Amino acid sequence: MRFLIRSLTGLFLLSLTLGLLALAGYTVKSSIDERMAREARAPVARERVFAANVLTVTPGSIVPELSAFGQVASRRTLEIRAPVGGRIVGLDPDFEEGAAVAAGQVLIRIDPAPAQTALELARAALAEAEADEAEALRALDLARDDLAVAERQAALREQALARQREIDGRGLGTAADLEAADLAAAGAAQAVLSRRQALAQAEARRDTAAIALARQRITLAETERDLADTVIRAGFSGALSGVSAVEGGLVSVNEKLADLIDPDALEVSFRVSTAQYARLIDAEGRLLPVGVTITLDVLGAEIVATGRLSRVGAAVGEGQTGRMIHAALDAAPGFLPGDFVTVRVAEPELRGVARVPAAAVAADGTVLALGEDDRLEEVAVEVLRRQDDDVILRAAALAGREIVAERSPLLGAGIKVRPLRVTPEGGAAAPAEPEFIELTAERRAELIAFIEGNAFMPAEAKARVLAQLQQDRVPARVVARIEERMGG
Repeated sequence: MRFLIRSLTGLFLLSLTLGLLALAGYTVKSSIDERMAREARAPVARERVFAANVLTVTPGSIVPELSAFGQVASRRTLEIRAPVGGRIVGLDPDFEEGAAVAAGQVLIRIDPAPAQTALELARAALAEAEADEAEALRALDLARDDLAVAERQAALREQALARQREIDGRGLGTAADLEAADLAAAGAAQAVLSRRQALAQAEARRDTAAIALARQRITLAETERDLADTVIRAGFSGALSGVSAVEGGLVSVNEKLADLIDPDALEVSFRVSTAQYARLIDAEGRLLPVGVTITLDVLGAEIVATGRLSRVGAAVGEGQTGRMIHAALDAAPGFLPGDFVTVRVAEPELRGVARVPAAAVAADGTVLALGEDDRLEEVAVEVLRRQDDDVILRAAALAGREIVAERSPLLGAGIKVRPLRVTPEGGAAAPAEPEFIELTAERRAELIAFIEGNAFMPAEAKARVLAQLQQDRVPARVVARIEERMGG
């Protein structure tokens, strides 16, 4: 009995399972038949519309900025070198790396003993030369007096010879007396000649003594300078760099001991291309005194200083191009010679130009402008400057028109786009009102048929979308979403 009950239960469950399977098969077959019975609908081909960011070109006046990298240097630098050799016997406490010193401050003292000894010897030699000159002057006076006496004696001898000749002419004198008078006159003339020679020698001695005295005075002045050079002073107020002297060390002549830098007389030098340099000169080729701004990046913080262009390098330099420009800085606290900085030069103002993203301009110098029916047109533009990620272009032909802010390979002339308006700074422009479009009768019918034939769409959503499609103006986002699902 128990076996029979179990057999009947199994048979019942088997029958129930077969019935459920048959019901499921019938349901699937009915669905397939209904799907196959529908009228085949070919996908509606339509033009594909791409979304693109566009901005309005507004002409205006822009001051371009030329950007370059430069290095800060001091216009006033002094090398402190040893004028004389010797041992360093004294150093100022401020004579150290980076210390600030005042003009005239004593920095280094070199042992003055050798220079002092040379000075004393020079003074003694000068005194000796002065004595020699005085002696030469006295000898010259004596030689002049001796010459005067000899000339008077010669004059007397000439007078005696003249009288003897007169007497001899009267026949009263003898030949011996005349001859003796003639010999005496000749001797007196010879004595005058000897005295003149002695006078010439005395004058030569005087000149020699004067030259020797001048030479000794020069030597004395030189030794005084050597003694003064044992004390090294600061030529101007500034800061010390490259200090290498130590107290007690021996230094040689012209040995470099440190550098004195004026931190208040800074300049920046930077190199620009020849084309950039041409924009910084006037019609006569002179450098325009335009302003510059330098920036030093310090761990995210920026130190800024201003200045003006002052001069341009005299030569290009071997293996280099462009021009080296120097700009004098105003007050520049925080900057030091050797700093590597960013330099921005304000160029002359440009009028009737616009600044747009560099991605909006193609390599051939064209932009895509928005035309009728939101179709793109290719317009040639003149690029004047490139600044960072933007370009400055001549905006006369594009005044008030909208251009594509970011070009892509999908966009080109004749393609229809859905414009997404952005500001020149890159932000999205707030629409004045929601975007609605007016549909043609054929397009509206296609959209309604697609919604009605969608069996997977909930009834509430289908009713809401059909109500929107029945209106005169339909939201553009709804139409775009439906057409994407249609496969257009």
